[in-house]
Amino acid sequence: MQVQRAVIAALEFQPGVPLVQQIVDHLSFAISQGTLPHGAKLPPIRELCELLNVGKSTMVDALDHLRAKGLVVSRQGSGHYVHRANVQTQTAADQHLQSQDTLSRVRRAVLQDNGALRPGCGFLPGSWLPAEELLKAVRGTLRATSLRMGEYGEVGGYLPLREALRVKLATVGIEVPVAQIITTSNTMQAIDLLMRLLIKPGDTVLLDDPCYFNLHTNLALHGANVITVARTSEGLDLDAFEQRVIAHKPVLYMTNSTLHNPTGHSFSAAQVYRLLELSHRYGFHIVEDDLYGDLQQRRTPRLAASGLDNVSYVSGFSKTLTANSRVSYTALSPQLAARITTLKMSCGGVTSELAEQITCTMLSNGSYAKHTRRTVDRLYESSSRVARWLVEAGCSVSSLPGEGLFIWTRLPAGLHAETLAAKGLDNGLVLAPGTLLSKAADANNYLRFNVAHSDDPQVRERFFKLLDYYKA
Repeated sequence: MQVQRAVIAALEFQPGVPLVQQIVDHLSFAISQGTLPHGAKLPPIRELCELLNVGKSTMVDALDHLRAKGLVVSRQGSGHYVHRANVQTQTAADQHLQSQDTLSRVRRAVLQDNGALRPGCGFLPGSWLPAEELLKAVRGTLRATSLRMGEYGEVGGYLPLREALRVKLATVGIEVPVAQIITTSNTMQAIDLLMRLLIKPGDTVLLDDPCYFNLHTNLALHGANVITVARTSEGLDLDAFEQRVIAHKPVLYMTNSTLHNPTGHSFSAAQVYRLLELSHRYGFHIVEDDLYGDLQQRRTPRLAASGLDNVSYVSGFSKTLTANSRVSYTALSPQLAARITTLKMSCGGVTSELAEQITCTMLSNGSYAKHTRRTVDRLYESSSRVARWLVEAGCSVSSLPGEGLFIWTRLPAGLHAETLAAKGLDNGLVLAPGTLLSKAADANNYLRFNVAHSDDPQVRERFFKLLDYYKA
C-alpha cells in the first residue's frame, strides 16, 4: 500500500488543466504501466484527498471517470480496486472473431482510422469538411429551445429538415410533398428498410457491377437472388439489360443514378427514359441511390423526377458533410412512405433529431451549398492531378475524368489488385481492390482511388514503391 500511495502522491498538478482530468490521466497511466497493479486496493477517498490535496468532490469525480473507463471497480463496503483488463487476450480474441482474408482486412481498414493513408476509402478527408460551419450549427442547435432532449422525435423525421429537403429535391426536378420524405440514420438504413418492404426471399434483384460492397452482403441477408449488370463510364448496355430483365424477371433494380461508384457515370436523359419505360413494361421497381449527387459538376436528370410510382429515391449527407453524422433520407410514393414510417418505428429506427437539426441549419443558412460548390471544384482539380500520376504509374483510367469522388483505374498488365492491397496494408497504405466492388472476372485488375485522399505526395510515393516491388 505504501508504494501505491507514493505513486498516487507523485502527481504534480499543472496550471490551466482541470484537476479531475489530471488525476484521471495520472492514475490511468500508472494502471497501464502496472505501477498500480490489477486488483490493488486504492486508499480510502479521504486519504486520496489528503495525498493529492484536493476536495472530496474532485476525487469522487475522478473515480467516477476511472470507473467509466473500466480502470477502477468499487465494491460495496470494501472500497475501490484497480482493474486492468488483459489487453493481449482481448486483442487475440478480437482477431480470432474477425476474418483475416485480404478483402475482410481491407473493409475494416477502409473504415478505421489507424494512422494509415487511405486512398481506398469512400469519404472526404477531415480537412475538406466545413468544420467551422458544422461547429457553429452544433452550438446553435444546442442553444435552441426547439431541441427536445427528453423526446424521441418525429418518426418521419424533423419536420423543418424535411421541408428543407423538399426544396432541395425540387432543384433536381423531384417534386414531392413533405409527407413522402422520410429521414433515416444513413443511406444503408433507408435501402435496408426498402429491401424489407420490396423483396421476399428468392426474389431476383438487378445490381450494377461494380457497386458499393455492402449491397451484396445486405441482399444476401434478405435472401435475394442477385443478378449483376455491367456498368462502365459509358453507362449500361440497355439492350443487354432488357435481356436480363426478360430472362430473370427481377422485382427490383438498385443503382447509382449520378456519379456511379466507382465509374463516375451519370444517366443521360435518353438512358433515364429507357430505364423508366423498361421498369413500367416489365414491372420492376427502381431504388435510385443518389448519395453522390451533390458532388456533380454537370447536372443530369434523376429517375425520380418522372414520379415515384416505380422509383424510390435515397440520398444523404455522409459523403459531403461528415461520415460521423449520417443523416439521410428517402422520397417515396405515398403508400411506401406510410409503410416505411411504420417499419421505422417498429424496429426502433427513429432518427437523431439533434443530427437532423444540425443538418437542417446547414441547408437553411446556405453554408451547405457553399461547401459543396467548393468541394466540387477541389475534386475536379485533385482528380486531374491524381489521374496524371496514375497514368505515369502505367495505370489506365476507366472512369469519367474530373467527375465525382473516385477514379476507377486498371492496373498494368500482370499486377493483381488484391496482392497490392495486401502488401499496402503492411505498409500503411489502404487500397480498394476491384474485387471489393465487383464480381466481374477481371475485377482483380482494378483499383478504386478516392481522389481527395489520393492527392497526396505520400500516397503517390508509397503506391509507386508498391509497383516497383512487384515489377522487380
